Amino acid sequence: MKKLSIIVPVYYNYNNLQPLHDDLKSKLFCKLGEFGFDYELVLVDDGSGDNSFDKILQLKSIDDKIKAIKLSRNFGMHSAILAGLSVCTGDVAVIKMADIQEPTEMILEMISEYNNGSEVVLAIRKDRKDSIVSKLFSNTYYNIFRKFSGLDMPNGGFDTFLADRKVINVLVSLNEKNTTLMGLVLWSGFKTSKIYFNRLEREIGKSKWTLKKKVKLFEDSIYSFSIFPIKLIAGIGIAFFIVSFFLIIYFIFEKITNNVPVRGFTTLAILLLFSMGLILFSLSVIGEYIFRIFDETRNRPPFIISDKK
Repeated sequence: MKKLSIIVPVYYNYNNLQPLHDDLKSKLFCKLGEFGFDYELVLVDDGSGDNSFDKILQLKSIDDKIKAIKLSRNFGMHSAILAGLSVCTGDVAVIKMADIQEPTEMILEMISEYNNGSEVVLAIRKDRKDSIVSKLFSNTYYNIFRKFSGLDMPNGGFDTFLADRKVINVLVSLNEKNTTLMGLVLWSGFKTSKIYFNRLEREIGKSKWTLKKKVKLFEDSIYSFSIFPIKLIAGIGIAFFIVSFFLIIYFIFEKITNNVPVRGFTTLAILLLFSMGLILFSLSVIGEYIFRIFDETRNRPPFIISDKK
């Protein structure tokens, strides 16, 4: 019998954990035997400031198939998932969010795809009961990522996926920081299939997925998988050079043929200020790439496990 590892990143999810375990128990655990699977549940506390880890330990006391992992601080959802993948012992692993917005039954559908030969199964959102602003940000992010990364990011995006053991080993061995785990899953290139689901409305608690974290994910996705920012700067620089060259030719021609004086201190000042702004922006983009290179050379781990039970 194979083993399924269910990886759950936990961040301020104290009130969600008991309903989550009950949901998994009633809809998944009792049916895995029919698919030839045993299971383990890996709950990774990503530096929560509430009593989430105490609740995890309480659940572990009544379910010996739970692994309790506590990170030393908040490293982010993708690092928490990676930590879970690094300690799981299953032949296959699936990611499950603690907020219970993805229907648990879809994991059985993902297992069926795996049994049919897929090495990776993506759970794609067909629809989501979120705010208009949240939907707009998500759709824009996935469209930009797909266009500039060269990776086949699905239209609805995905947070949940199933991965075979050899895929797990690859993801753990990469040991990358300042990146997106979902991008690495697509980049790895293993045989992939997709299932589709409707994301449910959150019933318990409030999401900690802040605007700051969304912007950080966007930056990590673009800088880690695309050279587009550098090409954009190069394109703007070339355009400015061409325009400036023809303006110089034009002013020289006007001066020689029509004796037109070259005036326009205000215009010159504006152009200088704009050019300085463009240069500073260009340096900031280059600086982002340099910092990421520096961060990788320090060999700091993407997560630190402070407790494991």
